[in-house]
Amino acid sequence: MGPVVLITGASAGVGRATARVFAERDGARIGLVARDGTRLEAAADEIRQSGGEALILPCDVADAAGVDQAADKVERAFGAIDIWVNCAMATMMAPVGKMTPEEFRRVTEVTYLGSVYGTMSALRRMRQRDRGVIVQVGSALAYRSIPLQSAYCGAKHAIVGFLDSVRSELIHDKSRVRLSVVHLPAINTPQFSWMRSRMPRRPQPVPPIFQPEVAADAIHFAAHHPRREFWVGRSSVKAIMAQKVAPGRLDSFLARTGYQGQQTSEPASADGPDNLFAPVEGEHAARGRFTGRAEGWSPALEATKRRMAVASIAGLALGVAGLLLARRAARHRR
Repeated sequence: MGPVVLITGASAGVGRATARVFAERDGARIGLVARDGTRLEAAADEIRQSGGEALILPCDVADAAGVDQAADKVERAFGAIDIWVNCAMATMMAPVGKMTPEEFRRVTEVTYLGSVYGTMSALRRMRQRDRGVIVQVGSALAYRSIPLQSAYCGAKHAIVGFLDSVRSELIHDKSRVRLSVVHLPAINTPQFSWMRSRMPRRPQPVPPIFQPEVAADAIHFAAHHPRREFWVGRSSVKAIMAQKVAPGRLDSFLARTGYQGQQTSEPASADGPDNLFAPVEGEHAARGRFTGRAEGWSPALEATKRRMAVASIAGLALGVAGLLLARRAARHRR
């Protein structure tokens, strides 16, 4: 039988694509957590058609007791949870001065505390069995914040700090439970059709944009090959590394480009629906409205997955180059 997996944020976007990958590749038995029961049913149908089993668990991840009850239901139906994926998130596009405290709190409760509650619930079960993997879906924005998404960026930063602490505790206890964080680039999900915004034009992900299946592939790999962190996509690598080297220059660069880069040329609808406090109705699935601009493959991810092979090839190349330079120098000495 396939592994038992619980995925939050499973009704759409990256969470839904991830559930499908676990079903296709592992025949997994999957607990699907999200607020919208109708979309969860559609996601469950996809899983069953892909060779897995599914249990729908309508729940708001900001409700700690509800998350724990969902975990209980999964284990009663399928057995011990092997893999827990924290994928649920919420965001809002607006300068911080145009957000209300209630909006800021809600983004934080879903994106940060939802991951904390999920991790705590997973650990309560996994630690006593001394096995299991928790995969946290992170973001390049956990290291390099951008304007107009202060609440979301703050929450993603907080998740890294929380998990670093927990990871040290597990090492101290010699636990075999593993934590892995998958930091994503811009992904083509319905997020950009239903995020709350106070900007004049419609939101868009900052290019390059990747399909959610790229993220799902990375999450599935992390679950089976746990590693401290995975950086998905060349833009994630560039943003994280640049932040370490020249954060001040990035501040200025994003001040110039971050507003325009996160908006299309289309005017925003004054009364468009948003999912901050309640789910948006409709047949939203894994992909969003930027499929024509999204990439379905990430060389940076493939290199990360095969880092030992890449390191070996790089070492071989450096060795050959060194040998050729040595021979050239020897010829010149003659």
